[in-house]
Amino acid sequence: MAISAQFSLYPLRQERLSPAIEEAVSVLKEHGLTVETGIMSSLVLGDEDQVFGALQEAFRRSAEKAEVVWVLTLSNACPMPGV
Repeated sequence: MAISAQFSLYPLRQERLSPAIEEAVSVLKEHGLTVETGIMSSLVLGDEDQVFGALQEAFRRSAEKAEVVWVLTLSNACPMPGV
């Protein structure tokens, strides 16, 4: 089943926020997923097994860079246009 995931990633107690965020986006792209990054959140679409596996690895690797909070919304009814 195709699903979409919208997530916001908040690194805590860091001078620079981007290393943890860039790590997460990099992991998702390594898994062959299309990622649309925005100012406050990012969107990713793919097969549910691919998305869940990629999100798990992205969380783990971003958490290795910093303490993080992830806010995640999943849907099987709101795919990204054009993907």
